[in-house]
Amino acid sequence: MSSMSKKQPISTLILPAKVDSVSATDVEAMLMAALRPGARVIVDGSQVVYMSAAGVRTFASVLHQAANVQARVVFCRFAGAAWDCLLVSGFSELLEIAGTAEEASARLEREPRLSAGESLHPRRTAG
Repeated sequence: MSSMSKKQPISTLILPAKVDSVSATDVEAMLMAALRPGARVIVDGSQVVYMSAAGVRTFASVLHQAANVQARVVFCRFAGAAWDCLLVSGFSELLEIAGTAEEASARLEREPRLSAGESLHPRRTAG
């Protein structure tokens, strides 16, 4: 078996309580550090009680980098105001989001549903 066909272990990263302009740089650095070629990453939002637009922009940067290195990222366990922020921003449609960590892990065990980068640029037809 070649090293390219071997799946990477799944990493789980837990976000802090606030993902905002103060913490976004540190959050982005933490997430980017996990994005190696072929990486499989769960981003656990269960601790997040506040998220600003800066936090959402951080997720956009992470998705672009994940596509560049052919890594997969599944977000999970967002609730309350943090989930509302993802809904209002439209990112709930762009991110791969699971309800639980177990569901996120199961998704990462399966083959990806989209090719790299497609989730950032969904193709929709009019009508």
